Amino acid sequence: MQREFVELPNIDPNAFEQPDLAALQGPKLTHPPRILLLYGSLRERSFSRFAIFEAARLLEAFGAETRIFNPTGMPLPDDAPADHPKIKELRDLSAWSEGQVWCSPERHGAMTGIMKAQIDWIPLAIGAVRPTQGKTLAVMQVSGGSQSFNAINQLRILGRWMRMITIPNQSSVAKAYEQFDDAGRMKPSPYYDRIVDVMEELVKITLLTRAVSPYLTHRYSERKEETKELAKRLNLDRAL
Repeated sequence: MQREFVELPNIDPNAFEQPDLAALQGPKLTHPPRILLLYGSLRERSFSRFAIFEAARLLEAFGAETRIFNPTGMPLPDDAPADHPKIKELRDLSAWSEGQVWCSPERHGAMTGIMKAQIDWIPLAIGAVRPTQGKTLAVMQVSGGSQSFNAINQLRILGRWMRMITIPNQSSVAKAYEQFDDAGRMKPSPYYDRIVDVMEELVKITLLTRAVSPYLTHRYSERKEETKELAKRLNLDRAL
């Protein structure tokens, strides 16, 4: 029976749906969670890269499959066509992933341009495909001085803008030059323990959401537009 919206006169009943608990169960996926990791520095001794390598080791220990994108040779946004090999590699990896980790150094109180450029090359939409919508995200930063949260706060804003499920936990490593040995391995510390926590949470939330991501991101406003487009096509067909 058609539901009447006495108290919601602005609602389109053809596009409105109550959440379906059964739909939130989702299909059973057995492959390892697919996680893409991005870092924001090209230095030879890059602490954001070292932190990402540690994160990848932990993710694999938690049962995930990982890919790390190397931004070396990546052009600036809009300075090359989208079929540039590095841009194609980045976009393919983003499409492959079910979750991501972003780690940036803090430079001048903000994320680096290298970090932002990578995210800018991943658009909100490519045709009908939204490359990041519904994917999980963990944010991290490394600092040369005292602990700060400027870069990860900006990364959180970008994660929301990219329609990602940004997990609550996060990692900010202060005085990063003291936290890694000569081989680039992270030393035992509360900072290391926090990265373990973040990666564990990322895998758990990815496992919870990846199978139902299309349903979680199936929105009323988009269904409303779809019903309008369908009505237009039906009217055109009748006119023909």
